[in-house]
Amino acid sequence: MIATRILIALSLLGLVAACGGPGENAEIPEAQPAGASSADIGDHVVHFSAQSTDQLSPEIASVYNIVRSKNRAMLTVSIIRKADNHSVPGEVTVKTVNMTEQLKNVTLRRIDEPGEPGAIYYVGVTPVANRETLKFDISVTPEGVDGVSIVRFIRQFYTD
Repeated sequence: MIATRILIALSLLGLVAACGGPGENAEIPEAQPAGASSADIGDHVVHFSAQSTDQLSPEIASVYNIVRSKNRAMLTVSIIRKADNHSVPGEVTVKTVNMTEQLKNVTLRRIDEPGEPGAIYYVGVTPVANRETLKFDISVTPEGVDGVSIVRFIRQFYTD
């Protein structure tokens, strides 16, 4: 009986040891750094982010009339003047496509946060599928500046 238990214990130990992970020669992918979330465009910095709207609190979603869903992506853009680190208005548009170059409709709307100095955001929402990767080409012209700056970034969304 003891011999049987020892044999079973050694067999289980062998199985556990065999499942110890990849061998020395196995390829392990390197972790990729997080993507940029801002871009320097001269006298201004453009801050941008994209996330699924289910990450918003119900209160915030309600205040800004945004439907919370893991199947909806939200783009947020702001323009910060370097001289005083304040939000400034501007002309902000975006062209968004997925990896098969299908155009995704994202209409940005301006949100003005009260306070001193206050904040200005441009927010837009679009449907997304699980593992869909979107490429955002944001055109930015800060108020009082001639010429358009283009900021591009790519994000993948997971809905499951």
